[in-house]
Amino acid sequence: MVYIIKPATFLKLIRQLGKMKNILKTFAILFLLVNTSCKAQQMVQTTKDVYKLKELQKQFFNKPLENVLKEIKPEIKMGYGNNDEGHSYFTFKFITPEQVKRNEGDEDDRVSLYVYVKEAPIDWNFEKRPKGKELLLTKEDIQKYGNLTVIRIKVIQPIKE
Repeated sequence: MVYIIKPATFLKLIRQLGKMKNILKTFAILFLLVNTSCKAQQMVQTTKDVYKLKELQKQFFNKPLENVLKEIKPEIKMGYGNNDEGHSYFTFKFITPEQVKRNEGDEDDRVSLYVYVKEAPIDWNFEKRPKGKELLLTKEDIQKYGNLTVIRIKVIQPIKE
């Protein structure tokens, strides 16, 4: 069976296909923009959101520490490594050591984030760090420890008085 299409009808079909291609291209671009903008937003926007890391900790298991740190928008004002019996972990706080000593700062900012890592012990030597900056997390620290493997996340909020 052979179909005969008039040239005018054929041209209409081609124009409609061209319009459909443009519509498909537009939707594809919009989809990509929406998709990337959704992923670009960090999980922890404020210190009230730190609990999200605990709730979704499975997505960070066996992943590098830097993956957790990338999800935190509030500035980490204190961070250091710890080696307890059988456990190696990092402590991250959103207030300075001075604020801790003076019991200052917003209650939400007093939350502590503990990220346990598989590799032990953590080579964090307080004596070799610059005086007065022993508890500060630097970019060099993130480069040095960023590839350590996360095995647990814990969040502790001090008891409100």
